[in-house]
Amino acid sequence: MKRRDFITLIGGAAAWPLAARAQQTAMPVIGFLHTTTPDTNAERLRAFRRGLKDAGFAEGENVAVEYRWAEGQFDRLPALATDLVRRNVAVIAATGGSPAALAAKAATPTIPIVFGVFEDPVRLGLVASLARPSGNATGVNFFNVELAAKRLQLLHELAPTATRVAVLVNPADATNAESQLTALNTAAATLGLKLQIFKASSSGEIDIAFTKPVRERPEALFVGSGAFYLSRRVQLVHLATRHALVAAYSSRDYAQAGGLLSYGAAVTDAYQQVGLYVGRILKGIKPAELPVVQSTKFELVINRQTAKTFGLEVPPSLIARADEVIE
Repeated sequence: MKRRDFITLIGGAAAWPLAARAQQTAMPVIGFLHTTTPDTNAERLRAFRRGLKDAGFAEGENVAVEYRWAEGQFDRLPALATDLVRRNVAVIAATGGSPAALAAKAATPTIPIVFGVFEDPVRLGLVASLARPSGNATGVNFFNVELAAKRLQLLHELAPTATRVAVLVNPADATNAESQLTALNTAAATLGLKLQIFKASSSGEIDIAFTKPVRERPEALFVGSGAFYLSRRVQLVHLATRHALVAAYSSRDYAQAGGLLSYGAAVTDAYQQVGLYVGRILKGIKPAELPVVQSTKFELVINRQTAKTFGLEVPPSLIARADEVIE
């Protein structure tokens, strides 16, 4: 055997255990799929990472994350989900509502999926049941659709003389929009309110919705839940204030941005739960063994400073029930 061949053989043999060790210690990769943008979800990302840490994982240390953001263009989600599947990620965190979860579910029947949705995941076809998800998916239900009627009632308490309510929903998130409208129509009939439905699925369409002429001008505004509207919260709050519309929203983020009233699930807690479930799956637990978590913490936040801008006196009964009052 030639000396050069011998050295090559010895070098290759020495490299075998190193290569094997590298494969064994390679970090698992999480695919993170979201309907909107990272800049509007900073707090939720921190919560997701806290959940991972609770399970023993830290991004960049013992796990990597591949992020895919649809930037409000829901038609991009199937391609983004397929790309994560092609990269053979260990688990997909599909957050920001049902469009991301359904895109992930359609892209793979085998890679585990942890979703965060605003409505019943059984009805969406994501799981067989809440207690026994079956299949490759589990996750968290934020319950925002079920809370729509309650939010409308709170809006009525805040502005009892307002009888015409504009409802803004996102047609691109059709299942979510339809579910909310069903609940709102029933609640409106009970409360004696007249709903005026407006649809917008882009920033430009939101602007148009607020300037669209109507025969009877609405006196209050109900902004539907969903990740896209949440990402446009500053725009929505600004327009509601400019048009002097008493408004109710689905998340404390709106109230913190100057919105008058918000009522909904503590979404950051839900994102932390998504992170925890992702970590548990990385440790070997199957999605079918993890029951769907339903949010149990709901927050009523009132921005009293905005109320003063409207010349509105918030009823003491609402103040007493609020989880937070922004002065």
